[in-house]
Amino acid sequence: MTSPPRADDAHPYLRASTAGIRHHTRAQERSEPPEPVGRPHLDVLHAHLTALHRLLDQIAETARPPHPAAGRQLATAHTRLWQATTAVHDAFHLLPATTSTAAASECHPEQLPEGPPVLTICQRHLAAGHTIRRKTTPTDLNTPLHGHTTTCIR
Repeated sequence: MTSPPRADDAHPYLRASTAGIRHHTRAQERSEPPEPVGRPHLDVLHAHLTALHRLLDQIAETARPPHPAAGRQLATAHTRLWQATTAVHDAFHLLPATTSTAAASECHPEQLPEGPPVLTICQRHLAAGHTIRRKTTPTDLNTPLHGHTTTCIR
């Protein structure tokens, strides 16, 4: 007989990336004074958010048929995560760039996908945007979080 798989074994890369984020957060807290956030930090954070976005999308799709209420909550989380991802992308472009990459790092979707490598955050964001726009209305994307009606019972 084999034992049932552990829940955290379903997505081993998620566990590893969570450990990496915790490590980065602790290192940031220990530095005196804290290091200023730069574009590379936000690029990596954006990559984590878009990967989590894809994972949440897959989980919501599998939860929806047998558990519609849970599927709706996960779909809401999916939308809120997209809003956070968009805010990180926007913050990336508001941070100053080095003089050598300042002109090349502006977001020009019309130049994608053959744009310079520094535009990978924009390429990633546009690709994730296509996914969310197929499943979410513009109104939902712009609506602030409200109406949370579930309660936590322990």
